[in-house]
Amino acid sequence: MKTYFKEIGLLILGMFLMSIAWAKTPQYHYVLIKTGKGECLLKLYNETPKHRDNFVKLVKEGYYDSLMFHRVIHNFMVQGGDPDSRYAAQKQPLGEGGPDYKIPAEIQEGVIHKKGTIGAARDDNPAKQSSASQFYLVQGRVFTPEGLDSLEQFRLKGKKLTAQQRTVYTTIGGTPHLDGNYTVFGELLKGIETIDKIAVAKTDERDRPLEDVRMSMKLLTRREALNLEREMEGLPPKTDFFTKVLDIFYSRYY
Repeated sequence: MKTYFKEIGLLILGMFLMSIAWAKTPQYHYVLIKTGKGECLLKLYNETPKHRDNFVKLVKEGYYDSLMFHRVIHNFMVQGGDPDSRYAAQKQPLGEGGPDYKIPAEIQEGVIHKKGTIGAARDDNPAKQSSASQFYLVQGRVFTPEGLDSLEQFRLKGKKLTAQQRTVYTTIGGTPHLDGNYTVFGELLKGIETIDKIAVAKTDERDRPLEDVRMSMKLLTRREALNLEREMEGLPPKTDFFTKVLDIFYSRYY
């Protein structure tokens, strides 16, 4: 009898360990961005792993908390991530701060600057390496086909946009002239209207909002990310007792 219960116990333990080993991992990393103008939910692309992993690291460290959107241009983008903005005085020039390393460019064909995407800011280095912390959220605008023709001729110096670019920029909108020059590494799933609210802020001669717009960020946990992906599939979140017990044995993040 003791042997029987021992075998049953080992079987249960084995099944439990297998459930841990085969634990589902979210498809993407997600970041909640909170501002005084509203919240945004950001999905980071797997196609740009260096930018994704660096951004995740900084968010987990609380790097972005209390920083400003220090550069705002209506119908273009809103930029933040300069650590010097945390305690910046009024009229203080911003935009030069950040960690002492750069991220190698991960510019992907077909990953374009549609409205709601996040891109990495950079200086004029020839390798197009990105700032380690500064980013921009694209507002842009919707173009007419004729407007894109003009853009190709004058700003892009004859370079033709793809069919995908034309479809996106005449429907969703964005900033097509940035394509191929800056790394896009994610997009907003919710809260695009927050960009619109920030983008209409009154600014000074350096495009810094006259009224500070600050941010904080939170990386979704493994369970929060899994439940978000279930929600997007039309499934209910998993919040039952067994799930909560199993989650104790998993890493909080992934």
